Order: sequence, then C-alpha cells, then structure tokens
Amino acid sequence: MINARFVTRVRAVALVCVLVALVLICKLYYLQVIHGAEYVRRADAQQIELKNPLLNRGTIYFSARDGTLITAATLREVASSSQTEHQRYYPGGALAAQTLGFVAYNNDNEQKGRYGLERYYEQTLARGGSESYSNFFVELFGGFAGAFSGSGGGQGDIVTTIEPSVEAELERVLAGYVGSWRPALAGGIIMDPKTGEIVAMATMPSFDLNVFNLEQGTEIFKNPHVESVYEMGSIIKPLTLAAGLDSGAITEASTYDDKGCITLDQKKICNFDMTARGVLPMQEILSQSLNMGSAFVATTMGPQTFREYFINRYKLGEESGIDLPGEVRGLVSNLQSPRQVEYATAAFGQGIAITPIETIRALASLGNGGLLVTPHLVRAVKYDTGVVRELSWEQGTQVLKTETSVAISRMLTKVVDEKLANGALKMEHYSIAAKTGTAQIANPSGGGYYEDRFLHSFFGYAPSYDPKFVIFLFAVEPKGAPYSSQTWATPFGEIVKFLIHYYSIPPDR
Repeated sequence: MINARFVTRVRAVALVCVLVALVLICKLYYLQVIHGAEYVRRADAQQIELKNPLLNRGTIYFSARDGTLITAATLREVASSSQTEHQRYYPGGALAAQTLGFVAYNNDNEQKGRYGLERYYEQTLARGGSESYSNFFVELFGGFAGAFSGSGGGQGDIVTTIEPSVEAELERVLAGYVGSWRPALAGGIIMDPKTGEIVAMATMPSFDLNVFNLEQGTEIFKNPHVESVYEMGSIIKPLTLAAGLDSGAITEASTYDDKGCITLDQKKICNFDMTARGVLPMQEILSQSLNMGSAFVATTMGPQTFREYFINRYKLGEESGIDLPGEVRGLVSNLQSPRQVEYATAAFGQGIAITPIETIRALASLGNGGLLVTPHLVRAVKYDTGVVRELSWEQGTQVLKTETSVAISRMLTKVVDEKLANGALKMEHYSIAAKTGTAQIANPSGGGYYEDRFLHSFFGYAPSYDPKFVIFLFAVEPKGAPYSSQTWATPFGEIVKFLIHYYSIPPDR
C-alpha cells in the first residue's frame, strides 16, 4: 500500500504548484495585457533617445458623486516626425488647475510634479523609465508579495475627493463673481464638514494646465488656499461666540451694552458704522455683525481662555495637514500679547491672518458637532500591484461641546432667515447657517489699514443641524461694493441650491 502520508505530501506539492501557476498566469496577464503599453514604452526607450523622457506616470482621478472615476491627469501619445512621444495631459484643461498642479522640468532637467497634487504625490505618481526586462522576475514576485502584505508597492494612481461637476459649478460661480466685482483674486472651497473631504477647490484667475507654459509669471500657479494668509473679518465672529458659549463665559441669553466704540490699551475700536445700539442679546452680534459685541465676548472670556480656543482648539496658526505642498501657518502671534486690544480685534477677525484652509477647518467645527477634521484631497491610491488602499485620515478631534455646535448653528440659521440679504437666502424647506465677513486690508508700507481696500469673505453650511457641506468663499479687493453681503450673498445662494439639487439632499424643515 502507498503510504498515506506520502499521498498527502504529493497532493500538497501539487496544490502549491497549481497555485503558483495560477499566480504566474495572473501576473503575466497583468504585466503583458494590463501594463503592456508601459513595457512597449520601455522598449522604445532602449532603442531611441526620446525628446520627452516622460515614459510613464500614474493617473490622477476625480470622483463623481456615484463613485465613477473621471480622469483628471494622464499621459497621451503625441506623434512627431521621427517617434512617438508621451506628454502629460489634463482632459479638464483649467479644471482644478491650482489643485492638480502639473509636470514640468526641474533644475535637474527631469520632469516632475511642480505644483499641487502632482508635486505632493510625486513619489506615488512617478515611474522610473530606465528599467529593462531584466527586472521582470523582480516585479513579478515583488508585486505578488506586495499584494499579500498590503504595501501596494509604492507607485500607483491617486483617486481624489474632487467631484468634477461640483468643481465646475464652483468655478462657474467664481468666474461670474470676477466679471461682476473685478477682484484681484477670488477663491472658494466646498468640503464635507464631517470627514474633511474637499469636493471642490478653485481660484480665479486660473490657467489651462495643458498650456501652462504660455503664462507670463509663476504666481498664478500657486494655491492661495494653503499658501497665503488673510485677515478674514467677521466670519471669525461665530468662532468667538462659540468659544464664549462653550467656555461658559456667556449664554445665548446674555446681554451687553453696545456703546459703538471703546478704547483698549489706548487704541480705539468701533462697530463698522460707529453706532451705539444700547443693551443687546448675543444673537445681534451675529445678526448685525457687531465688533463691540465680539470684543465683549473676548473680554469676558479673558486672554487665557481666548488663546485656549483659538490656538489650542481651533488650531489657528498651525498647518491643517492638507495633502498639498507649500502650506503656510497663520499669523497669530498677537494672541501671545498681554494687551487686551489684541484679543478684542482678533475676536472680529482683524489683527490675525490665517489661510483659507485653516479657516474652513475651524468653521466646519461649528456645524459638525464640534469636531476639528483634517481637510484632504486624496481618498485612495491604486497601486501598480493591483492593490487599492483607502487612505486613513486622522479622525476629528472634539474641540467644542455638541450642544455648543447646535447653539451656534441655531444662531447662524437665524442670521440667514432674518437678516442676511434681507432674508433673500432663506429657503422654505432647508435650514442654512451662514455669516459674511468684510475685513480691511493691511497697508504693508505705511502701517495701519487701507481705507478703500477690503477682503470679502463668506461661509455657510446646510442643512444647519446635519450639514452635508460647508462652503467658504473669499475675494481680495472687489470693486463696486463695500460689504461682503452685497457681493457674495447671491453666488453663495447659487452654490447652495446647486448642491441641494445635485446631491438630492432631503428637506429638513
């Protein structure tokens, strides 16, 4: 009789052989069929000297609302008189230009990502072009091991959170704003306040990624949402009120005596119209956008508590951690001063300068239950080995009590329903929370502020008590209207209605 143990061993060896054969067949199919074009390009590279050495590079995808991947950046073949060259191609042209970035030569005469996601994810998107077929078995078994380890192999395609139709709508609205108000710069971000996923980010003026070399300077390539800081004005007031409520320094029922102007540390600060309004409840600080009310809340909290919220909780003055290159920190050193006036002015958005991405991250905490999330643009990486890895972003940190988020959302909803644009933005079946901001622009040469130059900002989220999106808009030096409510209310309303319809958001009232 044949030894039973021997039979078992033979069967085990046969099974291993079959499994190895299946793995080899699958990998050969993967290499020769799925990635066959890549190896053709490598073969070409060994036979002729390409004028453009960009042989291969990972693809960047947008994510449509139904999960469909839409190509945002890829390679295309361009036939010349003597050979086939490969160029980076952006099907959307100018769509999300500053966010995507582009590929160009660097100082080492190599083509690499120069701005945006192309630069930030260079190590993932880049491909070596000099490997020969001698690497076949290294790639074969290396990819096999990577698939089982979950490491993915390092190189691949990236799947962004940008929704192309929402991005296009934001850019359309911004282009209309620029046409009407002629600012030096305008920008906007639309984000999921609960996850930090950015579904749209745009800046005007913009440029066509496929012909970026036609631009006269490099300033247009930068992304001001992460690379520039601004004094944001009155959209900071809700953060001040929320800190006051959360710390117990005030309640919704608290009142204060509005005198129109006060002097702190020998510096006079006033309401926008210098008008005294007498005894008022907290709601009117937001409804009438009163500087004196914000200064009252800051003074009541005291410097230590104010710093705790603005610096330690909202993280103003820190990088947000967004996956874009060149992020700078906000300028909030005034909040280390012993002078009370610094806290009073910061309470209504002057004297501290922060990035738009820092701003929307802090403002999102007002509507999402009090969480500080990490803004991000990439959802997953599709590695060359076939592994798809969902990126894990830091979960939100609780910076405000849930009841504080509800209270400030209630107050901001009342602003929209009763005051903002005379109630023009109120929707019968949807609650919207929003606030405008108008800030004087600092004079870098003469000190103080320009009398006729402003930054207009606007933020809001909807539905108010379970927001599906938060919107931040800003413009530098718009012309023809002094206040943000005059320039941004209508564009904001257009975006809200588009999002409600596009995502089929159910009514909440």
